[in-house]
Amino acid sequence: MTEITKNTDMAKLDDLPEAVQRFILHWGDMGTTWGVNRTVAQIHALLFIMEQPLNAEQITDCLGVARSNVSNSLKELLGFKTIRRVPVAGDRRDYFTAETDVWEVAKRIAAVRKAREIDPALETLTYCLKVAEGDKGVSDEQRKRLQDMQDFTATMDRWYGQMQTLPTSTLTKLIGMGDRVVGLLNIGRKKN
Repeated sequence: MTEITKNTDMAKLDDLPEAVQRFILHWGDMGTTWGVNRTVAQIHALLFIMEQPLNAEQITDCLGVARSNVSNSLKELLGFKTIRRVPVAGDRRDYFTAETDVWEVAKRIAAVRKAREIDPALETLTYCLKVAEGDKGVSDEQRKRLQDMQDFTATMDRWYGQMQTLPTSTLTKLIGMGDRVVGLLNIGRKKN
């Protein structure tokens, strides 16, 4: 294992190269569209792009956000398993680094999103269907729509489970086949 040494100097965001700044800021914007706090997403981007682990003070200084916000954001990212603590020789503070395998990051984020969104949706839809069975006030069409939504969500859940078990190399090949699969499925279809 390579020993990581202390890096006490940390530039402000404005002092970083334009491409790095833009990445961090855009990742923060994207995070908000995914339901992730902007600071959480920016810290993830900062840790992802930096080549050395950073401590909370360095993150605070670079991004210009409150230390408490950084602490809470780091806890959330640790929960997502997209960052990890790393020891730094000669320093008792916690340092953090991000997972840099983009496929692994995507898998970990997908796992958190599934737990937060898909699992509760399936549970709710299953409950609603059960309750609707005996309720004469629920029309056949409403039951059908609930069932369709439950079927779709369950299918996506099964697909997610299958994708999570594939090695990255297989997943990459599968995604790369997208155009060919679409082409095969369109055989014989009339083009508009």
